[in-house]
Amino acid sequence: MTIHLTDIHGLTDTGAVRRHNEDSLLIDRALGLAAVADGMGGHLSGEVASAGALAALQAWLAEHPGPDPDSNTSDDPDATAVNQRWRHTALLLHAVERANAVLYADNRARGHAEGAGMGCTLTGVRLLPDIDALVAFHVGDSRLYRYRDGALAQLTRDQTAYQAALESGAPGALPPQNLLLQAVGPAAVVTPEIALHEVRRHDLLLLCSDGLHGWVPHAELEQLLARADAPLATLCGELIALAKRHSSRDNITALLVRF
Repeated sequence: MTIHLTDIHGLTDTGAVRRHNEDSLLIDRALGLAAVADGMGGHLSGEVASAGALAALQAWLAEHPGPDPDSNTSDDPDATAVNQRWRHTALLLHAVERANAVLYADNRARGHAEGAGMGCTLTGVRLLPDIDALVAFHVGDSRLYRYRDGALAQLTRDQTAYQAALESGAPGALPPQNLLLQAVGPAAVVTPEIALHEVRRHDLLLLCSDGLHGWVPHAELEQLLARADAPLATLCGELIALAKRHSSRDNITALLVRF
């Protein structure tokens, strides 16, 4: 049985404190693509970074359609279904690397040194209906969640010094929660987290910036998404409002995908 994307909706909001929105979101039904990016670098730079990374990612995938879903052989007589999945994940890896190269070149053209300049987080999914799966790609601390069978699971790991310190169990004070270990744009090389996940009927995905997940408790996100039959536009609006009720001081982006 082939699982199809049935609905998708995203909403981004400047929030109650920030004067400008440096978050961006992308929805491309033709490519089966949904993504969010949280920019950094100050007014204009953050907005340029997040929008530019998503545009570069989208353009690269549009130019590279990937393996033929009707064939596991292509030009390799020894290819298997596993090879097919690997090709899909490799394609997203190259797309994220392209987005990083575009922003990095812009930073260098502006005179920024290695590791400096504008950048952004980048978290998204691409649906692969021919194999009832999706490829998730992730850099930074925006997040991907999956609501399934009454439970909300976080599918990405925050690439932050805070998360690394938690996992290491190192003694002493923890670093700031928003200190990124890597982002798209500042450095010549980026190492995205790429993962293949199965898709089931009635799965609901949430992609969001830390203006949402950094302020709203996990249990409250889970409770809201339990209303699985509600229109996604309604749920997105309520997620934004929920972040504001929890006094979010950042831009807020929520993107929902229903199968």
